[in-house]
Amino acid sequence: MKNIHPENYIVTPPFLIAEAPTVVKLKASDDEKKEALHEVSKKLGELQDKMYANNRYSVLIVLQGMDTSGKDSLIKQVFKNFNARGVVVYSFKQPNSAELKHDYLWRHYIALPDKGKFAVFNRSHYENVLVTRVHPEYLLKENLPSIEDVKDVPANFWKQRYEQINNFEKHLVLNGTIVLKFFLHISKEEQRQRLLRRLELKSHNWKFSPADLDERQLWDEYQQYYEEAINNTSRPHAPWYAIPADDKKLARLLVAKTILKELEKYNFHEPEVNEEVLEHINAYKRKLESEKD
Repeated sequence: MKNIHPENYIVTPPFLIAEAPTVVKLKASDDEKKEALHEVSKKLGELQDKMYANNRYSVLIVLQGMDTSGKDSLIKQVFKNFNARGVVVYSFKQPNSAELKHDYLWRHYIALPDKGKFAVFNRSHYENVLVTRVHPEYLLKENLPSIEDVKDVPANFWKQRYEQINNFEKHLVLNGTIVLKFFLHISKEEQRQRLLRRLELKSHNWKFSPADLDERQLWDEYQQYYEEAINNTSRPHAPWYAIPADDKKLARLLVAKTILKELEKYNFHEPEVNEEVLEHINAYKRKLESEKD
């Protein structure tokens, strides 16, 4: 679809979350969006094959959003045409006891993609400046020096975390990882409707948790801290994209087109074939063909 322009959604601070759209009016049917996504997904799969052969870059896709923002279904649809070896998805929950023995970035470091591959972080290191910001008591589990109570958290603590995350991502980029971050931006009303569907559709009941309603009561706090985190960490080398996500099909298409457009800048191509192989390619073919019964 020619009237979709991913660059319209890149975040250049100052970002005001209240003014960012959650829906875009597009003269296209659901079937047209689905077909467009299929075509873009195929191109992404082909491009990843070239990137794998090139073996110099990897790609980190970060997905963040409020509950029900559509992260799981987006991953399923956008990356369905990838070779299974080319993409790994990590869904980060609350850190376990082993992870808590390390700093908060450790579990994300060890999940980074190999060269030639994609990693998708379904929730990410940003939980440590979002959920932990809304629930600062979670910090106490990290056993940080000099913090034994929430009251001990220094005034510059969160600014330091933003700097640590920026340094982490800059280090990745300088060493060949392409970092693209997507905030799936839904409205509070759309979240209400999606939670209701989880309760009304028996096949979706398993997705619902009473904790979803507790977190919904903290909507304004989450919006505030999303805005702050995005403003402090959207950088040219690791940009945030605020994706209108009330329409799931359009959100998937926007994310897919953004990834494709960014990766096309790198002009990935397969390495040149060894001259000896080229020189004797017909002989190799004859040898293999002669083995045929």
